[in-house]
Amino acid sequence: MYRFLLTRQWVILTLLTLVLIPTMVELGFWQLHRHQHRVAQNSLISQNLKADPVPVARITSPGHTVPRADYWRAVTATGTFDTAHEVVVRRRTSDDDRIGFHVLTPLDLKGGGTVLVNRGWIPTAASQQTFPKVPAAPRGEVTVAGRLKADETTGSSGIKDLAGLPDRQVMLINSSQQSQLLSRPVLGGYIEQTSPEPTDGTPEPIASPDDSSIGPHMAYAVQWWLFAAGVPVGWVILVRREKRDRLEAVKQAAAQDEAAEQPEPATAWKAAETTSRTYRSA
Repeated sequence: MYRFLLTRQWVILTLLTLVLIPTMVELGFWQLHRHQHRVAQNSLISQNLKADPVPVARITSPGHTVPRADYWRAVTATGTFDTAHEVVVRRRTSDDDRIGFHVLTPLDLKGGGTVLVNRGWIPTAASQQTFPKVPAAPRGEVTVAGRLKADETTGSSGIKDLAGLPDRQVMLINSSQQSQLLSRPVLGGYIEQTSPEPTDGTPEPIASPDDSSIGPHMAYAVQWWLFAAGVPVGWVILVRREKRDRLEAVKQAAAQDEAAEQPEPATAWKAAETTSRTYRSA
């Protein structure tokens, strides 16, 4: 009855079904893990942004790798901006998705040491080879508040670190690279400045990270699991339909054979008449 399952097309279909079920289940768990990661990240952002600011030198040092637990930590730093060694970071977007630069300025700390400060976004110059017009940083001693961020790498950011860039232009915000250019130690990570705010609105301050949206990952996980449950159901429906079609085909063939074996009415009458004549002659 189910011997058709051994045919080539049904073997392929069954194997495909067996592959799809665990694949879809795994995709569902992948989306679930992304959802859990997003929820944990939102919690971390909220916790660190609401925490009391601490001096940046207290939680990082030269060569230090900022741990994930300190991402977006509210920090302060007091010192003097070193605008002579200011650089711009290429291919950065504003809050409304315009392409431009981030302004990266070293801050020489009052107690010694240097920390990088991302002062915000500015538009590109007329030419990519030209250093853009950068709004002046505050002069004299200043206290900067902001969010602590980890050094960028190609692996963590997906941004390729290009060589041969114009003078004072970089692709990544990386304390080790800037330490080599400055020829002095630089604290690991950098500060994403939130205050003091620029008087004329430029550089444009970087918006706070989103700590409320959880994205569609949980819905995608449920969707993949429903697909995984639907695959065997669909396979059973197809099998039953194939069985029904084959039974109907067998019944139709049997009916046609039976009709073919019955003599036509005219032929049967002639045969009866011939038999009757033969009998009378005898």
